[in-house]
Amino acid sequence: MNTMDISYSTGLPTRISNMTKHLFRPFQFLLAALTMLCCFAAQAQTQPDYPLGAGDSIRIQVFQNPDLTVETRVSENGAITYPLIGTVALGGLSIATAEKKIADALQNGGFIKKPQVNIVLVQIRGNQIAVLGQVARPGRFPLETTNTRLSDMLAMAGGATPIGDDVAIVSGTRNGQPFRKQINIASIFLTDKEQDNIVLQGGDSIYVDKAPVFYIYGEAQRPGAYRIERNMTVMQALALGGGLTPRGTDRRMRIDRSAPDGSVQHIEPKLTDTIQPNDVIYVKESLF
Repeated sequence: MNTMDISYSTGLPTRISNMTKHLFRPFQFLLAALTMLCCFAAQAQTQPDYPLGAGDSIRIQVFQNPDLTVETRVSENGAITYPLIGTVALGGLSIATAEKKIADALQNGGFIKKPQVNIVLVQIRGNQIAVLGQVARPGRFPLETTNTRLSDMLAMAGGATPIGDDVAIVSGTRNGQPFRKQINIASIFLTDKEQDNIVLQGGDSIYVDKAPVFYIYGEAQRPGAYRIERNMTVMQALALGGGLTPRGTDRRMRIDRSAPDGSVQHIEPKLTDTIQPNDVIYVKESLF
């Protein structure tokens, strides 16, 4: 074998190996791309469908019916107006459920036999929560995840102010129906009521009112209005007002309490009685 034959025989496997690498390189990229697409598809399946809320802009299309293509906005009460079927409540529904609801209405009304409805979310505005009342930073906050709970949103708003109530009122829509619930914030953490820490939806509003107060006047060291603490007694209320003056007595106190019919009841309380909102404690002067 001459020198040319040796060079040819040793160089041929190298060239074949290089050609093989070049041939398989596109398949490697294709395999990586398919793997990434599978990951994205699996991730999309694990994410819950977006619930439509007030303020969301959507585009509704019906296959082979271009005249029914409508771009509209979900109203504050969670409804839209659509041709042929009129008002449709979509607030709180997932996009897939909303598509089926419109398709059923078109079919049941005899307008289209088998409608194929597609809803495209054009602009998201309903995924915000309004936090109002006695919180540190009232305003509108984005609903960044689908499992945001009441405690998370109150934390974003800075929590309740010192004069804020322990009760939060959550209102919105659920399954197209008005929703309203009063929740004791403290009980979420102090007692086994984790179910009250509800998951919020876009368009919900949270309102924290002022805490209930009582009033004390007469022979008290510091007369005025004070916040009612949990299960506060008359004795604790007197202590919060600085106690009695040297001329005051706890034997002749009076509580003026508003009745449900608007009348005022005059009560001679015991020191262990519980204070109620808007009670007025009058500490009388001792006779001796």
